[in-house]
Amino acid sequence: MTRKKGNIDPRILRTRKLLKDAFVGLLQEMDIENITVNRLAEHATINRVTFYLHYKDIPDMLEKMADEMIEEINNVLDNKSIEINEVGNLLEHIAENADFYKTILASKVVPIFRERLTILLRDRIVSEVEKQKDKSLLLKTGIQKDILIWYKSSALIGMIISWLQNDMPYSPSFLAKQYTLLQNNYWR
Repeated sequence: MTRKKGNIDPRILRTRKLLKDAFVGLLQEMDIENITVNRLAEHATINRVTFYLHYKDIPDMLEKMADEMIEEINNVLDNKSIEINEVGNLLEHIAENADFYKTILASKVVPIFRERLTILLRDRIVSEVEKQKDKSLLLKTGIQKDILIWYKSSALIGMIISWLQNDMPYSPSFLAKQYTLLQNNYWR
């Protein structure tokens, strides 16, 4: 049985947020190989034993942080497909948590986050392609469905990462509209 965040003790949520913020801060300062549980706990202003109450080790923490990231993004994306409102909601969420996403997505230091986000977006794009009633475009152009899915998911994740790497020069709503224009105009 999975417990919702609302049912988790606020102290646990606070401690996990401290550890997450400390991890992001340390990752901005040093290589991941140099981040130790002691250093992380000290940076989070918690006891090392407290860290072990939440996680087995740093890889376990990364795994659980990636799970939490995907859960948050799933909560932000209402529908199964990626449409303009959902892309806009996703970009708003990323902008609100910019330090975290810039650090864990815009660099290749911790691949688990980028991999998980790519899988999530690809699955939603598969849903979008599957529910399209008019499959004649694929037939007419000769484009294979799997190639279309690869293209669209790579375009979206690439756009998000480039946006972060360039310090988010556009608003989330503007970027969502641009993404949708590109998708709609290219595939009509």
